[in-house]
Amino acid sequence: MLSILKKELTSFFSSPIGYLVITVYLLVNGLFLWVFEGDFNILHAGFADLNSYFFLAPWIFIFLIPAITMRSFSDEINTGTIEILKTKPITTWQIILGKYLGSLTLVIITIIPTLIYAFSIYKLGNPVGNVAIGTTLGSFIGLLFLASSYTAIGIFSSTISKNQIVSFLIAVFICFFLYYAFEALATYNLFGNLDATIQNLGMSAHFNSIGKGVIDTRDLIYFFSVSFLFLFLTKQKIENAQ
Repeated sequence: MLSILKKELTSFFSSPIGYLVITVYLLVNGLFLWVFEGDFNILHAGFADLNSYFFLAPWIFIFLIPAITMRSFSDEINTGTIEILKTKPITTWQIILGKYLGSLTLVIITIIPTLIYAFSIYKLGNPVGNVAIGTTLGSFIGLLFLASSYTAIGIFSSTISKNQIVSFLIAVFICFFLYYAFEALATYNLFGNLDATIQNLGMSAHFNSIGKGVIDTRDLIYFFSVSFLFLFLTKQKIENAQ
């Protein structure tokens, strides 16, 4: 597993992919949060918090993480190297986890520089340090769990097609659906008392819950379950392709 993890990280940073992902994420967030006029601009908000960042980041990751993972297995399947991997003395789970952790590590590396945003709002507070540290920390933790689920979805989607673009589009759709669709559906009040339950089926509700600064085991179990489900589906897809 470690050898595959190292191979994935090496492939990311021996090509423009890793650097491009980090640059795009930081550039888009930086422009919206600190440069462009609008509702997302922290400097014009009148109060020091990172709500704008934690609103934007999940949407950016809906496109960015599938772009990272779309080649994970589709490239292996297309070139036939997946068959070579299967003959090596490693289990299917080790192959999957190596690729999953490689992609997730790149995502984490991408998030780390944005910690400077937290330091910035800490200094911008009036008085200095007048920020909700608990909610900020909770939101960063929630973002990591959300990214881990997106990554699992992307890894699974890469097994569906040899075409990386198709894998990318499938991953974007699934991530979008699980993040937003249930919340949007609940707003129509079609299910009466079940609206809250419908909303809790989506990632957004659990991400926002962790973002309140309270780490609820139900939210953690939800994200672990989503990640495990799609990694398990990945395993089934690879084994059935034998």
